[in-house]
Formats: sequence, structure tokens, C-alpha cells
Amino acid sequence: MLNDRIEAPWLAAFEHTLTLCGLKPGDTVAILSESQSREILLQLAELALVGMGCHAFHVRIPTPASNAPVPVRSTGASNVLQHAGPAVQALAGSTLVLDCTVEGLLHAPQLPQILQGGARVLMVSNEHPEILTRLAPDENLTPKVKTATKRCKQASTMRVVSAAGTNLAIDIKSAPTAGVWGYTDRPSTLAHWPAGVVVCFPQQGSTNGTLVLDAGDINLTFKRYLERPVTLTIENDFVTHIDGQGTDAELMRRYWAAWNDKNAYAVSHVGFGMNPKARYEALTMYDQRDTNGTELRAFAGNFLFSTGANEFAGRYTEGHFDLPVRNCTIHLDDECVVKEGLMQGDLA
Repeated sequence: MLNDRIEAPWLAAFEHTLTLCGLKPGDTVAILSESQSREILLQLAELALVGMGCHAFHVRIPTPASNAPVPVRSTGASNVLQHAGPAVQALAGSTLVLDCTVEGLLHAPQLPQILQGGARVLMVSNEHPEILTRLAPDENLTPKVKTATKRCKQASTMRVVSAAGTNLAIDIKSAPTAGVWGYTDRPSTLAHWPAGVVVCFPQQGSTNGTLVLDAGDINLTFKRYLERPVTLTIENDFVTHIDGQGTDAELMRRYWAAWNDKNAYAVSHVGFGMNPKARYEALTMYDQRDTNGTELRAFAGNFLFSTGANEFAGRYTEGHFDLPVRNCTIHLDDECVVKEGLMQGDLA
């Protein structure tokens, strides 16, 4: 759809984002990629870093073969570092790791070792650079995401309801919580770009109720807007019933069942998007290979519900759904932070 050649605005977006990461001339930056990475992102990263006076080097690993029983475009965690101990050491010793792997290191088991070495990690989502440029980090969003993150950490419960029939109760007391604003300027921290999201990783047995995916909501694993409602019954973290007629419900039932893994049905994380630049309709504008859908995770006011791996609850699986849900009302304890899909108060 779009030509993969260097454009000045795309390069400027990389320079802007890397500057927000606090890089200085002489800093060492590892560009991590795999054989299936988007080549133009590597070119833009290298040019931006060299222009900033940083010492950039590439760590490139062949994309591992997939043993999954289904086609996979989203697992939530890259596995490229599984047999690459020396590469992990090189990454950990860098000032910044620019993560251009297809899936990203967010849930990768090697991530703690990299962060413990003092490196900070910026995951560059596998998007066409036009998307990254539109959603370059905005410093005005940062304090709002930080405020929302603090409130999630202070809250004991998240309650989510909607006119479509969603009614979820989630215990988030002591749940690891992360807010992402698109850049990271401190050692041993991680961010991703695009951003504008707050997510909690509930502990075991924390999520119960009903989630209704209405027509127009999004299944990002399939990069598809739903055409008919799908109702999920969730008991002690696990999806126990998938109700609905038509293609959307059938696709989800088949995909879940193909993994033959109970943990694929479990809650991974819950949260909400906060980025006013992110557009709900963007998925219609790009071929599937040109977007990873991070923009849809971040559009302001969506309730982001995900199933699959949750290391904080001791669950690991490659089966993964990201499901941005519109028009929900979200309470943190007694405070309404999203009302019918609109951010509230000082978070708006």
C-alpha cells in the first residue's frame, strides 16, 4: 500500500522518539531484529542513531520456526532470544535496546536479564513507519498516563460494564501495573511505541463476569472488526463459554480450541487506552501486513481485554487474543475513569 523508502517525516519521528529516550552522543544502542523484521524500521533506526552521534550496532537473529498448531501473528512475546545467551549479554550491556522484533520482548523470558543489566528497552511495534510517525510520542500525554497508572496501582477493584451487556469484576489489588507513554529515559525500564495505554496483570482467580464483544469491537489477533456480538463468560480468570452466532464467534472458538491449552483461555491483562491521536477506524486503512494493530490498543477510552500468557499469574502459552472493546464504563474502586468509552476528569 505504501512505498518502503526513507521519508523525511519518518526519520524525524525516530529522531524525536529517541531524543525523548534521553540518548546522548556516545551512548551505545543495540538494534535488535530478526530475519522477518520490517527492514525499513531498521534503516530508520540506524540513520537516526548515527545522526544523533550514538554508537549503534545490530543484533540480528533468524526468525525461529513455529511449532504452533495454527497460523500465528500475535503471541504477545518474541521467542527469538531463546538460544542466544551471548546476544542477551550484549543487549544488557547497552544504554538502550531498540527492539524491532516482530512480536516484541514485553513478555519474553529474557527481558528481566536485559533490564537487570541496566539497559532500557524501547519496543518499536511492527507497524508501517507512517503509523509510527502519526503516533510519535507526545509529552503532553505522559503525565496523564502516569496519573492513570498510579490510580490503578492504588485501586483494589476494576469494574467494567456496558450497555451491550458487559459486567466484569476484576481484583487488581497487588496486580503488577504498567503505563506506557512511548519512550523510556531511565535505566532498567521498558516502553513501547506507539503508546498511551495502562494495563494491569491480575493475579490468579481475579477476574469474573461477562464480556460482550459487540459488533464493531475488535479482535486484533485476526485484525478484524466484529460483525456480530460474541459473549464471553469468565470464571476465575478463564473463559468458560463463547456464545454468539456467525463468523466471529466461530473463528474464536476454533482458534482457542486449536491450542489445546487451558491457559490460552485465561486472562492475560486488562486496562484502557488513553491516546487521543490513535484512531479506532485505522485498521480499515492498512493491509494486514502493514500494521500490528497497536494503534487500536491505544485509542482513547477503549477497554483492552487480553487472554493468554500472564507470567504474574504463573501462566504461559502462545495462544493470545487482544480485544479492544468500545463504549464501556470503567470504575477503579468508586472512581469512574472511563464513561461509555470517554476518558473522564483529568485523564481526558
